[in-house]
Amino acid sequence: MTVRHAGWVLLFVLHACVGSVHAQGTRADYERANKLRDLTNGKVGRTRVEPRWAADGVQFWYRNELGGGGQELVLVDAEKGVRQIVADASKLPAATTQPTTTPVERRGRRGERGRDLSPDGKWLAFIKNNNVYVRQVADGKELAFSTDGTVEDAYGGPFYWSPDSARLVVLRTKKGDERKVYYVESSPKDQLQPKLHSYDYLKPGDRIPQSKPHLFDVANAKQIEVNDELFGNPWSVDEVRWERDSSRFTFLYNQRGHQVLRVVAVDAVSGRARPIIDELSQTFIDYAGKFFMRNVEQTGEIIWMSERDGWNHLYLYDAKSGSVKNQITKGEWVVLRVDLVDEQKKRIWFRAGGIRAGQDPYLVHYCRVNFDGSGLTLLTEGDGTHSVQFSPDRRFFIDTWSRVDLPPVMELRRSEDGKLICVLEKADWSELLKVGWQVPERFVAKGRDGVTDIHGVIFRPTHFDPNRKYPVIEQIYAGPQGAFVPKSFRPMHSSQVMAELGFILVQIDGMGTSSRSKRFHDVCWRNLGDSGLPDRILWIRAAAAKYPYMDLNHVGIYGGSAGGQSATRAVLAHGDFYHAAVSDCGCHDNRMDKIWWNELWMGWPIGPHYAEQSNVTQAHRLQGKLMLVVGEMDQNVDPASTMQVVNALIKANKDFDLLVMAGSGHGSCESPYGQRRRQDFFVRHLLGVEPRAK
Repeated sequence: MTVRHAGWVLLFVLHACVGSVHAQGTRADYERANKLRDLTNGKVGRTRVEPRWAADGVQFWYRNELGGGGQELVLVDAEKGVRQIVADASKLPAATTQPTTTPVERRGRRGERGRDLSPDGKWLAFIKNNNVYVRQVADGKELAFSTDGTVEDAYGGPFYWSPDSARLVVLRTKKGDERKVYYVESSPKDQLQPKLHSYDYLKPGDRIPQSKPHLFDVANAKQIEVNDELFGNPWSVDEVRWERDSSRFTFLYNQRGHQVLRVVAVDAVSGRARPIIDELSQTFIDYAGKFFMRNVEQTGEIIWMSERDGWNHLYLYDAKSGSVKNQITKGEWVVLRVDLVDEQKKRIWFRAGGIRAGQDPYLVHYCRVNFDGSGLTLLTEGDGTHSVQFSPDRRFFIDTWSRVDLPPVMELRRSEDGKLICVLEKADWSELLKVGWQVPERFVAKGRDGVTDIHGVIFRPTHFDPNRKYPVIEQIYAGPQGAFVPKSFRPMHSSQVMAELGFILVQIDGMGTSSRSKRFHDVCWRNLGDSGLPDRILWIRAAAAKYPYMDLNHVGIYGGSAGGQSATRAVLAHGDFYHAAVSDCGCHDNRMDKIWWNELWMGWPIGPHYAEQSNVTQAHRLQGKLMLVVGEMDQNVDPASTMQVVNALIKANKDFDLLVMAGSGHGSCESPYGQRRRQDFFVRHLLGVEPRAK
């Protein structure tokens, strides 16, 4: 055979081999993707335990959902750790309780609820003509406590009476700006012509309503002046409460810019204000996700949450002096939330991340600690993320834990020490694996600093072939308010639907997201455009180095809302890596979006960094393919945010796709039509074929 003939034979063989491999983006792929939820539904048995506790607080029973629609009844003796199948339901003890979950004290006990009537029943407070009045209940006589209230700067309820009825605190609120967002409903269902709608929506930099507390002497019907030096620029004032002896009142002051969070005490006689707790930050205080305050009246203490040592922890304050008595929790891990404060036993039940060495730091574990920091007890153990259900008397709890790559395990444990009593169930996923379901893979790589672990998940299609090349698509949400890579088991993740078309899907938590150290979180400050993308790119490159079938010549990204902002940013700032993006309802310019979310992370006052981070000002840098999606009736993110990007792209003479969803609100891409268009976009631009062509 000649060399020429050999070449033709080799070419023929290669062509035959390629032709025998499953094509991607075909009609069959779409059909399989659309049926994935049905394919995986009901394929995992023994996934949950919902206990019905008997009156003795020791026995409970539950119903097991088995594969194939079967069921069984299980009776458990919690003290003995004995589990048995019961064939006759009449043999089960009467259930006195429904399944119990853990109460969550996100903020601790709130300040006292305002009330019009004084504690002694002699006075009734009310507002008239924007001022504070008090009526004597006995004779109906009215007394004006203030005269300087106006429409623009008005006094208003609720009212906070001192326990001895001698003093009254009322908030006075100076009006802020009134901003409305307008949108046109093009295709209303009840008429032919379009409708104009609007909603109230303050944006970063707007003048906000400002509330400040004012103190009144009831007997003398006069105001006691309180210097507002400690609370002169409020974002909010709340948690107003009086001491039991009526000597002072306290309130929580959140300063605009979110770099000062302060508990202020005001003397009831002199009106002198002083700080009790002074939380300061050079970046931001995450009052929305990492705040907890609990006044423990019987001991005169305050439990307070802070990131001052670089990790989110609890501190015990002396409520009178404002001194820190002790740090309650400590270490290179974080308190995620407080579930319960037991004032009698001086114990705190809480959830933690990163507390189990060697485990994924995002996994949730349940713990308990004493007020003085002693007796730290880790109640959950398994290498997974946990949720618990306590018995009615909290002597026992059922711990359900799982991972994306491990179906649920349910254990009965003792609340006092977390000791395992018995394993109740281990979920059976054998039927799920039989249908070709690919187990998501947890993957870890170093971030931009070369030290910090970045965690993510890899999803593969059911027809995965390691000998093929697969374009990579990242599903992104990088909002600083949380962490978003799935940790618990599910038989079907949304990313797996897209993977079925012939892609590898990934999800990653880059720097700037929450649930890690303060340093990790601070990357987002004045820097939302960063979106952790440098970490994400390094992570994807590391995964591709291990798995050569990940084709980094074809990388896509998609997300909605803050994820839409990030997806667009990826092809503006990192167009050499990300080649195609679908951006849904993005908050593309942080000056255009809701005030609280953006001022918390981007800061106040508005500076040049807002413009620098804007996708509008960076639109001229677009490389690759971009599809923008917006719902014309979005009431979460101003639809004009997307349209201003459109305008900037046109001015920069850039090609892009735009999908405006008539009659649709926030998250339009999650509609069936939106999902299909997103799928088609990536099939065309990453696989290079026409969707459903064969």
